Amino acid sequence: MAGALTGGARDDPIAAMPQPAPPPLRPTDPNAAANERIYRSLRQQIMHGEIAPGRALTLRGLARQFGVSMTPAREAVRRLVAEGALTLSASGRVATWALSAERIEELAAIRALLEPELAARALPRAHFALIERLSAINALNAEAVVRQDAVAYVRTNLEFHRMLYLRAQAPAMLAICETVWLQLGPTMRALYARLDRKEAPPHHRMILAALRAGDEPGLRLAVRTDVTQGLRHLAG
Repeated sequence: MAGALTGGARDDPIAAMPQPAPPPLRPTDPNAAANERIYRSLRQQIMHGEIAPGRALTLRGLARQFGVSMTPAREAVRRLVAEGALTLSASGRVATWALSAERIEELAAIRALLEPELAARALPRAHFALIERLSAINALNAEAVVRQDAVAYVRTNLEFHRMLYLRAQAPAMLAICETVWLQLGPTMRALYARLDRKEAPPHHRMILAALRAGDEPGLRLAVRTDVTQGLRHLAG
């Protein structure tokens, strides 16, 4: 019986047909890889205020800076313009945002609406390990104030908020917040570079206390105060 089955399999015309070779692996597009690298690097620099407000960026300059052709530089800039991180004028000039007082007030209103809600949604998932990690980030934030390192201050401040908001599991809301942070980054850095602060604002400590206590109203108030008070200095 076994031989009959085996013979039948050999006589099967479909099984006997030669199988097509698997398609060859497509090599990674070097332009796509370079585009992603430039995009991520520029996005981080803009959000953390490493690029001054209103600074023009050229494709030729970016290509030279990153050691690539202009094609991936163009695509990275296109993505950042679409995301709201850069402005594009009618003449084709690409630049970081230079915010008016009215624009700052508008962005502050968005933060005041969204970020307390994100924090409240994160509260049920704010376990001990998260609070300890946020405390460590806040310590780095305080050290940046002592060193008067404006870029490190903006970076650790946003890292503190983003780590908390990730627990909200609300990616669409967080994406809107990051668009706002991208527009504010260069101007925030310029502000903090001018301020003569010796200690960090107390609002992060208030946020941490509310998280430990499970106090949603207190958490909403602490986040709203934190994200709007500094922006008042920008609009002033």
